Amino acid sequence: MLRVPSSFSFKKPSVFDQRFSMRLDSYLALHWPEYSRSSWQKYTKAGFVSVNNLLETQIKRQIGEDDVVSVNIPENKSHTDLSLPIIYKDENVIVIDKPAGILSHSKGPLNHEFTVAEFFKRYTTYNVQTNRPGIIHRLDRDTSGVLVGALNPETAQLLQKQFSDRKVFKTYVALIDGIPDNRSAIIDLPIGRNPKKPSQFRVDPNGKSAQTRYDVVEAKKNHSLVELKPITGRTHQLRVHMAHLGTPIHGDRVYGGDVADRLYLHAAKIEITIPGGKRMVFESKVPVDFLTNNLNEL
Repeated sequence: MLRVPSSFSFKKPSVFDQRFSMRLDSYLALHWPEYSRSSWQKYTKAGFVSVNNLLETQIKRQIGEDDVVSVNIPENKSHTDLSLPIIYKDENVIVIDKPAGILSHSKGPLNHEFTVAEFFKRYTTYNVQTNRPGIIHRLDRDTSGVLVGALNPETAQLLQKQFSDRKVFKTYVALIDGIPDNRSAIIDLPIGRNPKKPSQFRVDPNGKSAQTRYDVVEAKKNHSLVELKPITGRTHQLRVHMAHLGTPIHGDRVYGGDVADRLYLHAAKIEITIPGGKRMVFESKVPVDFLTNNLNEL
């Protein structure tokens, strides 16, 4: 349990103040700056903060100079026994085959599950004091496949520049609900955040430019196996673009795909230049469930 030292003194209140007071979240961030104010808001709502030995979950609670605030944050669970399949590793770069269901990095201080970033932390010196050590790009939780990490700040800078300059080429494989009108096309539709659902995105004329090339590999009944090549890298780009065509990715619970055991989106290939100037192509085998012979079962 953490507690403010008794020797701490508040800033003297002005003559207009009858008594010093401060919001609980501000008080916590002031005394324990190793956590941000937003983190303290989450910790408070989760029941990790007490005022005068009583549990307090209201972040707007006013704290006076006589109040005693204590916190009890549970220790993070150790995941040293967990691992991820490594496709390639040298002194600068690590490439893994991320399974579906694993987060690329923690979404906040209350997330204690195993992530790609936690795995990268064992090897990297880049961003180790954050919740994103080694992370250069990400895959959604339910997307599987190739993910590249940096093992030092210099490599991170090199790889990030390639992403921003669109010199990284990615190929995804997806199973979609429906059959597109065209066997091959480039979708050029801007994407913006959905103001009614801030965690989601949509095609928006006022959004950011977004382009995706798709090619139908095979179509049976009312499903298609497609290759997707994002030209830009907007959040949820492939999912939003395919849903907008009326052919959402199978299992996409957010953007309208049929109910399935997972999101049928797989990062199959990435082409990138690693330190030393060597152009590399890293690949991940497409899961068996995606293969065309399984279209007969849908």
